[in-house]
Amino acid sequence: MSRRRSNIEIIGDMLRVGENGAGKTEIMYSVNMSYSQIQKYLGFLIKHGFIDRLEAGNPMVTYRVTESGMSLLRSIDTVLEVLEFEEADF
Repeated sequence: MSRRRSNIEIIGDMLRVGENGAGKTEIMYSVNMSYSQIQKYLGFLIKHGFIDRLEAGNPMVTYRVTESGMSLLRSIDTVLEVLEFEEADF
């Protein structure tokens, strides 16, 4: 039985896709999100400086993870690794 992903897992997935730059549609499909979800999460990540919005030509826009976004991703991966280990104890 699959479980719902947490907000942290979704953010981690988005940051992984955006490491080398990605368009909104690529992120949306790679992370398996709806359009309204991608809008909400991208807005949050941009506002907090974890992702930059780069104009790559009209109308192309690319989203790329910032250095602070990479730091956040490393932290998320560490936390998820610990929680996954402890989840096996249940």
